Amino acid sequence: MVAESFGLVCTIPPPRPPAGSGGRFLDRDFRRSTAIDRRVAIVTGASRGIGRAISERLARDGRHVVAVSRSAAELDSLVASIRAAGGSAEARPCDVGDGKALGELIEAVAEAHGRIDILVNNAGITRDGLILRMSDEDFDLVLSVNLRAAFVTCRAAARAMMRGKFGRIVNLGSVSGLMGNPGQANYSAAKAGLVGLTKTIAKELGGKGITANVVAPGFIETDMTATLPPQVREQMLPQIPLRRFGTPEDIAAVVAFATSDEAGYMTAQVLVVDGGLAA
Repeated sequence: MVAESFGLVCTIPPPRPPAGSGGRFLDRDFRRSTAIDRRVAIVTGASRGIGRAISERLARDGRHVVAVSRSAAELDSLVASIRAAGGSAEARPCDVGDGKALGELIEAVAEAHGRIDILVNNAGITRDGLILRMSDEDFDLVLSVNLRAAFVTCRAAARAMMRGKFGRIVNLGSVSGLMGNPGQANYSAAKAGLVGLTKTIAKELGGKGITANVVAPGFIETDMTATLPPQVREQMLPQIPLRRFGTPEDIAAVVAFATSDEAGYMTAQVLVVDGGLAA
């Protein structure tokens, strides 16, 4: 083991096994840190906004990030940025609305790496409209991307996680799925469905060392919210006790914890990150 301090490099002998251990002793902190560094994390909707921030944070924390999104060019930019910062990542372009292709992608990642340790379902779309004007197509499309895709990835990734006896699943929900929101019957239904899906997964897979939680953002500064009219933003801000909109990095920090070893006793929870909006 080598330690570096103030420009000086010295060799530190590894810890000796205790008497009578038969040489089986390993430093627990060292063993845990190397296990974390090898972990494979799949992030959907990774190319921008919250998904990009999550990918960058997990890579910075030592994970190998498998970035999934429709845009190959944006994924390549993300992977290049992560690698330039000393992280490890790969791009896997895919339309998450295509359940067959998505399931095959998860299986391919498990085959290539021999493991899947972390799954973050962040991909999502909106097709807003009042319920009287909402088409069946818009309702079905939002549920397909925001809910069914998460079901597909969780089902596929669970097999690899069970083999490894470790797993962290985080599904990105929304306060809209907890409170409802006018004009978002499809989006709110999908995000509410994620809560039920996640709690069920947590109960089914908990005995295998797999946790599943929802992170529910409030109003976050992303491309999706940037299109809102100024008057809507002005009406929203006073309803947030912290008096500011969130950032993708705010969400990434919570996801980083929920996917860590330290969160091993937290499962089937909804972590609301909204500045107090839904309180």
